Amino acid sequence: MRLTPCHLKPEFDALRLDAITAFADTWQDKNGHAMNVKQDTGGAGLRQKAIAGLAGRNLILVGLMGAGKSAIGKLVAAQLGLPYIDTDHEIESAAQMSIADIFAAYGEPEFRALETRVIERVLAEGPAIVSTGGGAFINPVNRELIASSGLSLWLKADLETLWDRVKRRQTRPLLKTENPKQTLKDLMDKRYPVYAKADVTVHSRNVRKEAVMRDVLKALAAVDEGK
Repeated sequence: MRLTPCHLKPEFDALRLDAITAFADTWQDKNGHAMNVKQDTGGAGLRQKAIAGLAGRNLILVGLMGAGKSAIGKLVAAQLGLPYIDTDHEIESAAQMSIADIFAAYGEPEFRALETRVIERVLAEGPAIVSTGGGAFINPVNRELIASSGLSLWLKADLETLWDRVKRRQTRPLLKTENPKQTLKDLMDKRYPVYAKADVTVHSRNVRKEAVMRDVLKALAAVDEGK
């Protein structure tokens, strides 16, 4: 069974589903080179440098489930005065179903098809701070869409950090396996080389969300300084 336009809100009726995923003072560029970032010299100054680094583009957060894309994305959006958009929420709104229900009813390929169309629409409406599902950046079509309209930022976390964040949640379709922690590790092994293609990498770890948010702002400021 496939998702058809009758399952979607009116604004999504035209979607073609068949055409259709260093720490405080250090960040990495897409080649993996460590880049030193100046110390935070104050909220307003850092925000202005981050805005300059973003240069009117979308900022697209990528990474595995549990990396903190939604939490950090909301904080960054508030700091930069930009809209925050979660593509998974947009997909659920379009289909009027939860992600888990879409997977169960239609399968992952149909979900990925809708995901691509939603990402295309969201990026066209930017600039915004956009968090994506864990599999979105793996799709080369999505990577091309992201590269053409924004700056990609990988929130990178280690296995124990991710597992600690996701193990009690029952809303992760890909972890509904006999050994979900091993499944998570397998996803890391498969996806991390692709995430490494992102323009910027910031480490997500078990500290206050505001600390990781500042790392993101510093990374954006460093983009401006490196122009």
